[in-house]
Amino acid sequence: MAEVAPAPAPAPAKAAKKKSTKPKKAGPSVSELIVKTVAASKERNGVSAAALKKALAAGGYDVDKNKARVKTAIKSLVAKGTLVQTKGIGASGSFKMTPLSSRCKQTGL
Repeated sequence: MAEVAPAPAPAPAKAAKKKSTKPKKAGPSVSELIVKTVAASKERNGVSAAALKKALAAGGYDVDKNKARVKTAIKSLVAKGTLVQTKGIGASGSFKMTPLSSRCKQTGL
């Protein structure tokens, strides 16, 4: 007679990895804070990066801890066309809002 081999035991199911997501902080993003600061400024030549950081710090944002985020936000706002860089290179120099007509053309309004 032919012997039947017992079926191998099923492998134990792996436990699903738990994603440890941190809850998002309530409040506006860094980009929104920068846009509000620049829009509120009445300076003709724009707001310098140092003045932006001081305004963010005065508003309760920890600039020293989040220097990289501030730099990245400034660069991305310039790349999107929300801000225009009047002086400097990269995330340094002075920035002002683009004229309203230019923003409408970009967004298609």
